[in-house]
Amino acid sequence: MTDSRPDAAPLLARALGLVPYRDALALQERAVEARATGASGMIDTLFLLEHPPVLTAGRGTGEGSVRASDAALAGAGLEVVPVSRGGDVTWHGPGQLVGYLVCDVGARGRDLHAFLRGIEQGLIDTLADFGLESHRSAGRTGVWMGDDKIASIGIAVRKWVTYHGFALNVRPSLAHFGLIHPCGLRGIRMTTMAERLGAACPSWDAVLGTASARMAGALGYAGLATASSLALPAGAHWSEAAAPSAHTWEAA
Repeated sequence: MTDSRPDAAPLLARALGLVPYRDALALQERAVEARATGASGMIDTLFLLEHPPVLTAGRGTGEGSVRASDAALAGAGLEVVPVSRGGDVTWHGPGQLVGYLVCDVGARGRDLHAFLRGIEQGLIDTLADFGLESHRSAGRTGVWMGDDKIASIGIAVRKWVTYHGFALNVRPSLAHFGLIHPCGLRGIRMTTMAERLGAACPSWDAVLGTASARMAGALGYAGLATASSLALPAGAHWSEAAAPSAHTWEAA
């Protein structure tokens, strides 16, 4: 874990619930502009949310990374959305915790490599708190458990402000990952916290709180902002907050 600098500011964590992907992308665009221009009250922020099922294709998406035909994707109700983050194609959906980091790395030495390694460490620390041993894999950004991948990471930068971030598989169905080569990697398998822990898989609130605190620490922030609240905005909701078996939908 990275120790916070003496002059470090806190990180604001905001829980948003289940948000359509394009709506979340628009939110990030506004937040990046506000952070880059020094808008009053805008500090480095971690947005925590879920998405309805969607595939996102980063700048590095290669030919053949999407294995399914257009007809199969349509049958599964999946849109492929091109995005500006690094990396290849990935899936987002219910039961996966997505964290979008809108952070001024211009004020943090402009070291994107260190920022990515900090995100990895925050996820490794989060999983360790729930008894799961995970690790990095040389040359492959993300977090792994043995040969299985449990978290994906991809960021973009504009005016030295980051956006996009990470996706941690808490308790999603893995069915839709079979339609792609996750992150463009052939022959890999995805895993989840629920798969590894079974009935001992923590509650959604427990993962939110731990991931927020661990991410702030690993990235060198002075904890979480006192204004941070993981309570959902009025009208927002998570896809579920109970047992891992709540997810029963499968790919067509």
